[in-house]
Amino acid sequence: MPAADASQALEALPGRRRDLVPGLLILAFIGLALPVIGSFPTWVTLTVAALAMGMMLFIMASGLTLVFGLMDVMNLGHAAFVAVGAYTATLLVGPLKGLLESESVWASLAAITAVIALSMVVTAALGWVYERLFVRPVYGDHLKQILITIGAMIIIEQIVLVLFGANQMMLPMPEALRGSLLLGDVAIERYRLVAVAVGLVVYAGLTLLLTRTRVGLLIRAGVENRSMVEALGYRIRNVFIAVFVGGSALAGLGGVMWGFYREQFTVAIGAEVLVQMLIIVIIGGLGSVTGCFAGAMLIALSTNYVSFLLPDMALVSNILVMMAVLLWRPQGLYPVNKH
Repeated sequence: MPAADASQALEALPGRRRDLVPGLLILAFIGLALPVIGSFPTWVTLTVAALAMGMMLFIMASGLTLVFGLMDVMNLGHAAFVAVGAYTATLLVGPLKGLLESESVWASLAAITAVIALSMVVTAALGWVYERLFVRPVYGDHLKQILITIGAMIIIEQIVLVLFGANQMMLPMPEALRGSLLLGDVAIERYRLVAVAVGLVVYAGLTLLLTRTRVGLLIRAGVENRSMVEALGYRIRNVFIAVFVGGSALAGLGGVMWGFYREQFTVAIGAEVLVQMLIIVIIGGLGSVTGCFAGAMLIALSTNYVSFLLPDMALVSNILVMMAVLLWRPQGLYPVNKH
């Protein structure tokens, strides 16, 4: 194919168009919250806290949206990988106690990196087994997928309880990341800044993977026309299994970040945020990483602002946001054919 024709074909692929409206609306939402809240320091604190929470939710939900959108698998057992990631992290609390209690930021980051690496390896391996045992027999049948993956989540949670017990688990935040940075009258927690940084790295990595690499091209082409990709000699099934394993690893990463943030948790740590993850995936657009990112930010911002201004409405704020978004864009903020 001539270079010019190849370039035109690439431009025609999904993902080349840019839609700035949802992003601008989220920024406008942040700006409009300032006069409503009234206090600039409070507004900054709430906004940064929401961004950190949104990043952690995005990390946990990103694997779910990839599996939903690219593999057409409704994996409601995704929350189990979050729990396994958090519980795996507790295994390193003892061996890394010196680093976790160190006043050095670099020592703390090294400890977090080691914990994240172990948890992602464990959840990735679990994801490979999970796909073979629970997901592979029900490809193409959404009702069976829902029933079986919920059952699989219960099984995994019970295995975790057998191995670790029913008591609350402790995952102490590294000492150097405790406390806040004071910028005038504004206090910003250090760990939240780390969470924002990790979330941005994950988002950038996923975006580059899907839009700038051969693997990403195969994934998107497999979604568009699986039989054609297989006719070219690629085993798209293996690519999709890799997507599932990668999504499981991301859930483990999210579980670690969420576990450090909470410091105490039970086996329900994943199930507690499952509804939020599903809402984020739905309003973002199935299979869209950018949509998942925007949805996570929107849900986290609305939760924090509403919890501060109208605490009684906090429990329903996510549902109201989902209804408003779907009335505006039934396919989500960034449908995969526009991402």
